Amino acid sequence: MPKPPRDQVARLEDLPNVGRAIAEDLHTIGIHAPGDLIGEDPLAMYRRLNTRTGVRHDPCVADAFMAIVDFMAGGPARPWWAFTAERKRRLEPR
Repeated sequence: MPKPPRDQVARLEDLPNVGRAIAEDLHTIGIHAPGDLIGEDPLAMYRRLNTRTGVRHDPCVADAFMAIVDFMAGGPARPWWAFTAERKRRLEPR
């Protein structure tokens, strides 16, 4: 099922790359609506999720966060894995 355009997204689950699990992760860190993502740092969101849950989540969660923050900032809808290389450059230790 296609996702609605950015200006018509009302629920987190309507965002590209967001299903029930990612929506629950977002709720855990205080993100409850798509508009809450505007201005967020996706890697800070990922670190916040790890801290709040006491678990190091799979890094693909950071990729999904990058994809949805980018989308809400005006970027095209892209799959989460399109952000893996960028996440590795920004998050992984050198």
